[in-house]
Order: sequence, then C-alpha cells, then structure tokens
Amino acid sequence: MAQQKMNVPTGKSKPDIEINKPDQQKLWHDPWKLFIWYLIFTAAFFYFSQSMLEHQRKEIPYSEFQQYVKNKEVDSLVISQNKILGILKKEGTKAREYFVTVPPPDDKIARELDSRGISYTVHIEDQTVNRFFFDWILPIAIFVLIWVFLSRRMRTMGSSFLNIGQNKARIHADEGPKVTFKDIAGVSEAKVELEEVIKFLKDSDYYKSLGGHMPKGVLLVGPPGTGKTLLAKAVAGEADVPFFSISGSDFIEMFVGVGAARVRDLFEQARKKAPCIIFIDELDAIGRTRGAATMVGGHDEREQTLNQLLVEMDGFDSTSGVVVMAATNRPEILDKALMRAGRFDRQVVVDKPDLKDRIEILKIHIRKLKLGEDIDLNVIAQRTPGFVGADLANIANEAAILAARHGHKAVMMSDFEAAIDRIMAGPEKKNRVLSPAEKKRVAYHESGHALVAVTVPTGEPVHKVSIIPRGIGALGYTLQLPVEEKFLSTKKELLDQIAILLGGRVAEEIVYGDVSSGAQNDLERASEIARAMITQLGMSEKLGPITYGREQRSQFLNVSGGMERNYSEATAKLIDEEVKSIIDDNYKRVHKILSDHRDKLEKLTAHLEEKEVIDGQEVYSICDLPAPDLRA
Repeated sequence: MAQQKMNVPTGKSKPDIEINKPDQQKLWHDPWKLFIWYLIFTAAFFYFSQSMLEHQRKEIPYSEFQQYVKNKEVDSLVISQNKILGILKKEGTKAREYFVTVPPPDDKIARELDSRGISYTVHIEDQTVNRFFFDWILPIAIFVLIWVFLSRRMRTMGSSFLNIGQNKARIHADEGPKVTFKDIAGVSEAKVELEEVIKFLKDSDYYKSLGGHMPKGVLLVGPPGTGKTLLAKAVAGEADVPFFSISGSDFIEMFVGVGAARVRDLFEQARKKAPCIIFIDELDAIGRTRGAATMVGGHDEREQTLNQLLVEMDGFDSTSGVVVMAATNRPEILDKALMRAGRFDRQVVVDKPDLKDRIEILKIHIRKLKLGEDIDLNVIAQRTPGFVGADLANIANEAAILAARHGHKAVMMSDFEAAIDRIMAGPEKKNRVLSPAEKKRVAYHESGHALVAVTVPTGEPVHKVSIIPRGIGALGYTLQLPVEEKFLSTKKELLDQIAILLGGRVAEEIVYGDVSSGAQNDLERASEIARAMITQLGMSEKLGPITYGREQRSQFLNVSGGMERNYSEATAKLIDEEVKSIIDDNYKRVHKILSDHRDKLEKLTAHLEEKEVIDGQEVYSICDLPAPDLRA
C-alpha cells in the first residue's frame, strides 16, 4: 500500500500587523466618517445638479424680457435681487422655454433706453466670497477628496503607484502571547545554535568587549513543516525584540526595480527599530543562482532584488543590533554570494524529528485537547516515522475532529489511530463496496503480508491489518511499527523487507493459482530496494562493493536531485540480472514460508474477512507467536 503524507503549518503565532497599509476596518466601521462622506457626495450632487439646471436656461436681454411681458408670453417668474428666472409660453403649443435675465440697477436708464428703442443686456459681476467659494473652492475640494478616497482604496488593494516601492513586511504586535522555545520541541540542536543570537540581541556589549561580533545572517535549512518559521519567531520572543517577517515572493512585482526598493525600505525600517530581527521566508524565491534564463535584452527583476539584498547585507553594520534570518528548503539552488562569510555565514539545519522528538512535539500539540485515559504517545510516535511537526499538529487536530464526529467526551486512542490512517492512507471509502470474491482476495493478500512479517527474523512488529478501502486505490494495508528508531539497514533487513512486500502476491498465487493487479505498488517498492542494494549500497557479490550511477543531492538536505548514469551497457545488464536474482530468490523464500504455514494463512484470512480490521495482538495470537513489546 502506498503511504501518503500531508504537510500543514504548525504552531500558533501572534497576529500580524501590516506596515504601510491603512486600517480598512476603521475606515468602514466609523459612523462619523461614513456620515461625512455622505454629506460630501450629497453636496456635490446638488451643486452639479443646480449648475446643470442653470446652464439649461436661455439668457435673454432685459429689453426683450419687457417685450415678452407686454405680449403676455411670460408664464411664470422667480424674481431675486440680482436676476429673474422665468418660463416663456408658445402660442398654439405646449412647449415651454426656460430663460434668465438681469434687470438694470436704475429704472431711469431703462426708461430712457426703452423710449429710444435700444436693446440692452445687463450683467452683474458677482465678486462675493460665497460665489468664489461655490464656483472654485468647492469643486476643487470635492475632486481632491474623491482622489484621496480612491488612492486609499488602491493602496489597500496594493495597486497604488504611490506606495509600490514600500516593503510588505509584517511586524508582530507586542501584545498577546509570545512564541518562545517552550512552544517548540524536537529541534534541540537548532536551539543551541540560536541561543547565541538571543544572547547577542540581549547583550551586544558583551560581544563587543571581547572584540567579536554576531554573524550577520542565519539561514534555517530543513524540509517543509519542520518549524523553521516558528523557530525564528521564538528567537524574537526570547530576545523580546521586534520581528519583521516577509516572504521572498513579496519583493517581486511586475515593475522593474520594485523589489530592490522594497529591500532598501525594509532594512531602513529595521535600523530604526534596532535591535530587531528581519526574517525572510522562502529565501529561494529571490536568492536562487544568478545567470539562469533571463529575457534577452532585458533585466531580471529577481536578480536586481538579489543584488540589492547582497549590498544591504554586505554594508550592514554587524554591531547595529539587527539580525537577518532566512528559511529555505532548497539550499542547493541559492546563490553562492548569499552563502559566503559575511552574509548568511551560519547555517542551522532543522531536520525531521526522531522518535523521542516526535513524542515531545506531540506533548505540545495535545496540551489543549481533552484526552482519554488510553492515550499512548509512544505508540503514536512509533506510527509516524518521517512525520514533521506540521504533520503531527495535523494528526492532533484530525483526532479532535474525529472525536467530535463520533460524539466522544474526550479524544481517545482510537481517534488518533483513525487520524493517522486517514493522513497516511486517505479517508475510508465506505461507499466502495467490494464483491465477496474481491474482499476474500484482498484478505488473503494482506494476510500474506502479515504472516511473512511475523515470520522473517528482522521483520518489524505488525500493528494493524485492514481490508477497508482507503484513498484512491488502496484496498487494504498492513501496518508495522518500528521498535526503535533506525538509521542504518543491514543486508538481511533489506532482504526481509523485500520478502514482506512479496508476501501478498505470493499468497494470491498459492490460493488462487493466479495473481491480480493489487501487488503493483508492492512490486515497485521491492524492485527499488533491490536496485538500491546493487547500485548504491554495494551488496552484490558479482558486482562487488562499487556504486553505480552518480546521484545529485543537496548539500544540507538528503534530497535526491536525479541519477546520472556512469557505467557501460554490459554493467547495466549485470545490474538487471542481479536485481532479478534478488527478487526471484526472495519470491521462492516467501512461497516456502506461506506454504509451510498455510493453516495460519487460512485462519488469519478468515478472521480478517470477518472483522475487516484486526490489531497486532490478534495477528500474533492466531500465528501462535508471542507479541513483541513495543515499549522496548
């Protein structure tokens, strides 16, 4: 059965406060601000409505107005101190024409002009403060306020050209619980390395008195989910200093030069708040090796950002009280200039936790859970080899969810078991109903695995056998628990692993005289182990203690970067023959084991077919073998 793992973030952190971003919630939840904006837009609406209405009126001479009055063509009037507003009626139609006119200030002049038949128009130059305010100040103020409002909205969405060069760093608030080393378990070696950073931030004068200085940069290296970001927060919490947190991708924008500007702004703010910590998560987003695949005739924005980071760190005063920390899970692609002495000159490896560390990590994640009396952290830790802190946090959370789903008053051991099964093999497929024939075949298959596992000398103890379908293609699984954490494997142990993997296929062949596609993953894993024994571990008598193929691996992490072939076709043929020989020998060996214990295979299959899930104690009882002590 193929095992699957899920990585989720772990640890609880303090809320982040964005720098250089307005508080949008205060803007919208303040009733007075909303009321002021309402008045501004209402005044603007009425002002422009009145202006448009006045522009629609036809301005006519006062003499012409007098003529309309004599001819009784005026429908209605609105007379003010300086002007007359009215409506003209057209004979024979219902049309109306709006007009405005200004009377002369002196009636004698009007009568004189009328007597001589002279047409005249009167204009009043209004230089009052009110007119100046409404014609000039108010429209300009309205446009300015609208511009400010839109600018704030664009800045909140990160689209303003006015703040595009400002950094997006987050500084953690002083209030609230701080993350300390008490909240972290399983990384004791990394803690020792980082203790010096804390001492420097607390008492930098002591280092100065000795003539030394703190490394300018600390690079945290490790697989995803091991707690690199949490460690950086714990350093800030222990030293009680501001903590600037930013992701490497936050520096990069579509505009050239923005990343470099943000780097400068970040370091400038950090110097003002010294002593403090700058933490750059996912450093490989901007720190990868330069010179790779840039646009022809253009500039790579990532390279400019990296160059500015190198300049800032190179010119960074190591006594200024600012420590630069970064995290990555791909150190092999970082630029060499970043890794040299004087920049990130200290690398701290945060590796996957071992058995003891996993127990300590589980103790942290179950502190807030209401646990049942049957909880055994040792068994949970043994069931999760290779899991990181994020995975263990996910298991604790899934166990609590499953306990609530089943109506338990506390989180029981069965909930943890189900949570581990769900994460490793996927959720149960209750709607996937196997036919009786398929169910019996799967039961024989898994019983073959289990029987070989308890028979071979170095087989790890069987913990559970299940024939309940899970995930995408897993119809069943046999789970083994290591008694103790191992870092080496002998040739006998590897051969026994191959035998256990072949147990399911051989059981089907013995019972049915035919095989199915259910052993695909088993054969794949068995072939990989056999090929590794020949090409990498030198465990072949014919080929001798020689490695074949050059594997590219990370400098810090044990991560494969691919295999380069460095041997001839004749050697490749010998390798294939040796791999086939190992598989064939173990196939015959497993066939003999299951044939000799056919009665136990039948009993185990019948019991498994009836109950669908059986634990290790039942397996050893049916096989008439003493159950091993998992606490050994």
